[in-house]
Amino acid sequence: MMPKEPEEKEELNKESVESPQDATPEELPEATPGIDEALAAEKKRAEEFLASWQRAQADFINYKRRVEQERLDFNSYANANLCNSVLPVVDDLERAIAHIPEEYAKTDWVEGVRLVEKKFKTVLEGQGVKPICALGMAFDPNLHEAIKHEKGTEGMVIAEYQKGYMINDKLLRPSRVGVGSGEEEKHHKAHAKETKTEEDKKGLAQKEQPEDNKEEEKHG
Repeated sequence: MMPKEPEEKEELNKESVESPQDATPEELPEATPGIDEALAAEKKRAEEFLASWQRAQADFINYKRRVEQERLDFNSYANANLCNSVLPVVDDLERAIAHIPEEYAKTDWVEGVRLVEKKFKTVLEGQGVKPICALGMAFDPNLHEAIKHEKGTEGMVIAEYQKGYMINDKLLRPSRVGVGSGEEEKHHKAHAKETKTEEDKKGLAQKEQPEDNKEEEKHG
């Protein structure tokens, strides 16, 4: 008879390669502490990478916004400089038109000058340039530049010597103005007080006069 040892070895090999799925839960190896620590460390690293990516994305978005704002500011600054250099030309045209003699007011060349002035102002308005209202307004140091004090209501703009302008809600050039010193107002108050005093004296004299007449009639 042949020996049975090879068959026994084959059966042992088959048993050794059986799938672990056939094993019962008691036979499965328990998780070691080292694996749990490694999983926790990898999870922490993944969270750190995610946070770093989110910060980088936010920084990039802020960078794009900052670059766009800088571009807009540069364009606004360039426009402001150009418009500011045009304002003296507009000032000269306004002064020239204001001093045209009446006999030349309706001539063709005067109409041409008015048309040029209008075109300049239209171009400035297209860039967001608007004149500042100063006359009759309370003095505002953010909009007005006081060059002298004049008789008038204290703190009010009495005269405008150079028109001021705004560009897109920002100051382009302040209005050069004369501000009331309050002297005229004080003078009017003093004059009114003197007038009232004189009227009171006259009224008192008129009251005393009938009493004097009555005493003279008694003596008569």
